[in-house]
Amino acid sequence: MPPQTATHVLRCVYCGKVQETADRMFRCTQCSELLEAVYPEWASAPPEFALRLKEIWRERRGSSLPENASGVWRFRELLPRVERQHIVTMCEGNTPLVPLKKAARELHLPNLLVKHQGMNPTGSFKDTGISAAITMAKAEGFSWVCCASTGNTSASVAAYAARAEMKSIVLLPAGQVAAGKLAQALEYGANVLQLRTDFDGCLRVLHEVVRKFSAYLLNSLNPYRLEGQKTVAFELMEQLDWQVPEHVIVPGGNLGNSSALGKGFMELRDLGLIQSLPKISIIQAAGANPLVRTMRENGGTELIRVTPETRATAIRIGNPASWRKAVNVLKSSGGACEEVSEKEIAQAKAELGAEGIGCEPASAATLAGLKKLVAAGFVKSADKVVLVLTGHMLKDVDYMKQLPGQSLLGPMEADGDAVIRTLEQIYARH
Repeated sequence: MPPQTATHVLRCVYCGKVQETADRMFRCTQCSELLEAVYPEWASAPPEFALRLKEIWRERRGSSLPENASGVWRFRELLPRVERQHIVTMCEGNTPLVPLKKAARELHLPNLLVKHQGMNPTGSFKDTGISAAITMAKAEGFSWVCCASTGNTSASVAAYAARAEMKSIVLLPAGQVAAGKLAQALEYGANVLQLRTDFDGCLRVLHEVVRKFSAYLLNSLNPYRLEGQKTVAFELMEQLDWQVPEHVIVPGGNLGNSSALGKGFMELRDLGLIQSLPKISIIQAAGANPLVRTMRENGGTELIRVTPETRATAIRIGNPASWRKAVNVLKSSGGACEEVSEKEIAQAKAELGAEGIGCEPASAATLAGLKKLVAAGFVKSADKVVLVLTGHMLKDVDYMKQLPGQSLLGPMEADGDAVIRTLEQIYARH
């Protein structure tokens, strides 16, 4: 039977330097780029290691143990080694994979599905990564954790810190975070500081906080965030009976999500659990498109920073931390990088809603981007396509209120005749 968790080292994504531990900012000691967790013992693992994994993971689904009920820690053979008592979990993961109908017909894609990460405990994909990273913080003896956020990370960090009986510090860009996300951070007891800057400015200040105070950094600079988030790839492959889709499409903000998914799929391939990689494509808002510009203007060699502006607040980031990792994923998988307008995002969000699938605006960018990839011939009608929806629609209800043409009528008198006349008009239009 394979080990319960794996021994790992940290390796620089740029210069390749390997180190056993990291400083508080999780930067390479040689070139200051980001680190990733790698597992040297896998190279010498016996053939039965990979063969047994699928069976073990399947058996755990029926277990009531918290670490087995988690969609992260159920896959712990491919995660950093920790003691069971340090695991912080709220049954994250285990999110639905749902086929689209109307969009599938309109795009002539009969195999079009959405993986809805908005069904996590705090309503976004961040929970899988935070579960892993805060577990490492607990194992290392930290009592405080911290993050900068556009909203979703703050909600997740606050919730998991509360669950772990830890204190949390959250830095948010003032006036740029959806009310629902701010409410979550406050609900879970975070120490919330709103700064007059954007997300990138908050992250710069956070660096100073981490150097001054003994607080564990939980942004996606932390390689353990991506270790948790990569398990989405494992769970997705289980749901597809280990048949690799041709395309997986994700929204791009700080780019930890696409980086993690790519890492997860590559590890499955290298272990022999799958035979090929899906093309992983990244969609950004046109007003917050640093990766799109970087790929188009210099082929991914040097990040082109932008001043971000989009109503899809979860991806309103102009200086993404994980850009090198995302470039590697695009090149390794053969994926595309595309941008979509605010109008295209709003239209895609309405179309998903019309199928009973609610998501925050950033998630809808995936469907908007898919339309462009189909039009360009990059996605073919016979391809199986999975859109990763990263956040729940209740994360940003104000977005819907600002859109024209909503079917919200009134207030009107509580008069039966008046209501019936209004409904007759509605029926006539349909």
